[in-house]
Amino acid sequence: MQSLARRQRDFSRFFINEFNRRTRNFTTSSSSSFLSNHSLTDDSDSVVLVEGNAGSRTVVLNRPTFLNALNTSMGKRLHKLYRSWEDNPDIGFVVMKGSGRSFCAGGDIVSLHDMATKGSIEGCKEFFWTLYNFMYHVGTYLKPHVAILDGITMGGGAGVSIPGTFRVATDKTVFATPETLIGFHPDAGASFHLSHLPGYLGEYLALTGDRLNGVEMIACGLATHYSLSANLPAIEECLRTLITDDPSVIETSLQKYSDLDYPDNSSVIRRIEMLDKCFSHDTVEEIIEALKSEAAKTNDEWCHSTLKKLELASPLSLKVALKSIREGRLETLDQCLIREYRMSLQAVSGQISGDFCEGVRARVLDKDFAPKWDPPSLEHVSQDMVDRYFSPLMALEPELDLPTKQREAFT
Repeated sequence: MQSLARRQRDFSRFFINEFNRRTRNFTTSSSSSFLSNHSLTDDSDSVVLVEGNAGSRTVVLNRPTFLNALNTSMGKRLHKLYRSWEDNPDIGFVVMKGSGRSFCAGGDIVSLHDMATKGSIEGCKEFFWTLYNFMYHVGTYLKPHVAILDGITMGGGAGVSIPGTFRVATDKTVFATPETLIGFHPDAGASFHLSHLPGYLGEYLALTGDRLNGVEMIACGLATHYSLSANLPAIEECLRTLITDDPSVIETSLQKYSDLDYPDNSSVIRRIEMLDKCFSHDTVEEIIEALKSEAAKTNDEWCHSTLKKLELASPLSLKVALKSIREGRLETLDQCLIREYRMSLQAVSGQISGDFCEGVRARVLDKDFAPKWDPPSLEHVSQDMVDRYFSPLMALEPELDLPTKQREAFT
């Protein structure tokens, strides 16, 4: 059996390495300042590029040094572009892709950390308000939407793509919602799309932050098409020449370049029966006990490794994430986003716990990978703390305002 240290390294290697690369140009003492200044002053025209095609538009997320992490200015420009294209009869559909080796690594958590530590809660509100509104716009878009998920697709990257019509995964796609590792919760609509996955796969992904590849995404329904990355130039050229607003025509075009593959034997997709048995329980404590029981009976390495993944996460985040996914099963997309907005503001405000800032510090800024979670264990997380996470930041705090009367969300 692998040592604990080895298992921890294996699990966290991808998550840590990607965020290390995001911050590789900065020293520990100046990283927060530099990253924040860069992310907050990005020129919106340069971080979101547009390619004009015969009957469509392609939007390119263009912050490759930061793995195309989303910030407020990107959200504003994306929303403005999408609104104008929706009203343009000459544009039949929209394509979204990322520059470099990533589609989108999520929201710019270092920028959020910087705003939170400086007490700029208004900046945090604008960040979530802007991006969540855009994600709702994608989910209710009146024209077909094609997201090309080539490379890293995490958190907010899923939020701007999964609500759309088509999602093309590749052999280079890496999907994850690793927010519990930084003292946060799966957001950006994650409580909607994760809760609608087969069985209790959504709970597993939300709590452990484990990653899926492109084949696994198509197998569980997160992606609509799968193709080798080498085929993307041909796919994009085909889309560039299409003049249509008919989803069936786009579907046929994408299907021409689709490849057939199956999850390998080590995939979590092959573990659905065991996963459902353990993650169907009502509490995090019961999930952990079920994993321990199965590990003792079967000595299944998957159970052991899953337990170690849970040990790395914020205890408060685990309980919050589980409740969020369970509530998402009964809510529409807009209801999930409105609730997640409350949760996200509670997380960054630090009124209940400082786990978000501590998690970003430990894993992204100082890189000591030894966060001091507060509370430090599940037994110290009260039900009141969890419930407060789902409440407005203040008594008169406005809810996230989504245009639900004009744009009805799907269930």
